[in-house]
Amino acid sequence: MMERFSEWLAEGDLGRYLLEREQAYFDGAVADAFGYHAVQLGLPGHDFLRANRIPLKLVADPDGPAELACLPEALPFASNSLDLVVLPHTLDFTTHPHQVLREVERVLMPEGRVVLTGFNPWSLWGAKRLAAGRYEVPWRGQFLSLPRIKDWLELMELEPDGGSFMAYAPPFSRGDWLHRFAFMEAAGDRWWPLAAGVYGISAVKRMRGLRLITPTWGAAKKAARGLAVAGGNDRHHVARQAQETDPHDPGPA
Repeated sequence: MMERFSEWLAEGDLGRYLLEREQAYFDGAVADAFGYHAVQLGLPGHDFLRANRIPLKLVADPDGPAELACLPEALPFASNSLDLVVLPHTLDFTTHPHQVLREVERVLMPEGRVVLTGFNPWSLWGAKRLAAGRYEVPWRGQFLSLPRIKDWLELMELEPDGGSFMAYAPPFSRGDWLHRFAFMEAAGDRWWPLAAGVYGISAVKRMRGLRLITPTWGAAKKAARGLAVAGGNDRHHVARQAQETDPHDPGPA
């Protein structure tokens, strides 16, 4: 199904409209991710890692002409081995979305990042899916809600740290109609962000049980004040001894 979705993105006006916006989102979301290994799961015909500078990048997909053939719910990578994983609608077109996220959490290194996009069921795109049926791509996707995805991420200790909404125009198949509703793109983020056709979210794998040890500055300051007071008392004691001693007094015979 992902292969047909990849073709849909490249062929029609609506697909190209969506691809342009998602490409811009991924470009911004992965640009500052660092490490050594990055993987894109699905849509091998489109490079959503192109803006990233990680040296070793590959695309994994069970069907298409990818560099690695594998199921997203059974990744052939060692645990804690990847720095970045991107999921362009991968959860929408798999029968095991929760297991896919579990696998992503497993293979990510601590502080590694996952970036994903998904169709918003509470949008005009979701309404068309209900009206047109689920027989054609992309309407055959699962359209998982953003709150549900966030719940799964939180359960797996993948902490969201950014996101975006995109594709506010109604899902018309003709480019001229999409152009007529271009004004919705400019106003969408401000007036109706939750009505966007697609959402994007980025999350970081946090280390379980990690505790940051910091210096006890309060105790150190208290100790420093104690030393200063002690030093001051010693100096005053020496001064008093000097004052009490007459330099012209020869002392006891």
